[in-house]
Amino acid sequence: MTSATGEGGASRRAHRPDIDGLRAVAVLPVMMFHAGFAAFAGGFIGVDVFFVISGFLITGIIADDHARGGFSLLRFYERRARRILPALFVVAATCIPFALWTMVPEELVNFGKSLVAVALFVSNVLFWRTSGYFDLAATERPLLHTWSLGIEEQFYVLFPLALVALWGLGRRPLALTLAALAAASLAASEILLHRDAVASFYLLPTRAWELLAGAVIAVAAPRAGDGPGPRAREAFASVALALIVVPIFVYDAATPFPGLAAVPPVA
Repeated sequence: MTSATGEGGASRRAHRPDIDGLRAVAVLPVMMFHAGFAAFAGGFIGVDVFFVISGFLITGIIADDHARGGFSLLRFYERRARRILPALFVVAATCIPFALWTMVPEELVNFGKSLVAVALFVSNVLFWRTSGYFDLAATERPLLHTWSLGIEEQFYVLFPLALVALWGLGRRPLALTLAALAAASLAASEILLHRDAVASFYLLPTRAWELLAGAVIAVAAPRAGDGPGPRAREAFASVALALIVVPIFVYDAATPFPGLAAVPPVA
């Protein structure tokens, strides 16, 4: 795990136990939601928290390498492949014998399409075209959870190229540019939500703002020692935790999502 701190060339790699904890806060409600626990009806918002974490960490990697003059697109994509592909292929391969054992021919055809889509990182597009996230037909698909990985990998095909092109602006203008792109994506998410809610849920243009939120934080993060004091940071952390936890127990399948409803957990 890496992060970028400081400005200009003052960057370092550091383990972040707080982000490990935030990952746990995000993954547990998602698991509870998919396990069918009614109290965790809004547990799906954990994915949104993961998007922010991902945007923060990956932007930190790029910024860290770029600040040292050593950023390489090829090395970036290689690291992504080594991190993602082994576990992804194991999960997909593990599902195959169970699918052959339990599925009827029509379901096997759909499962086969899912395998191809997962390999191409477009499973979010497939699930958008075939079902909604909360539909029974979708929840019975073994690879449904890969939709979020599809969004991430599509984002990281384009984002590093844009970040390198914009790096010369300087950190503050770059952060403002990324924030403007995030605002446009959020607006698109809210607008599309009322026209095609499934598309708003599954597609990159309406989810990019969540990853960009993390990217803005990575670019605009103050240097070590700057910013608010310990008490203020604890207060911010408490409010932030509430913004994640409350939607877990208040939201459900009837909540229009993502759009503006995704703002609290992302914030």
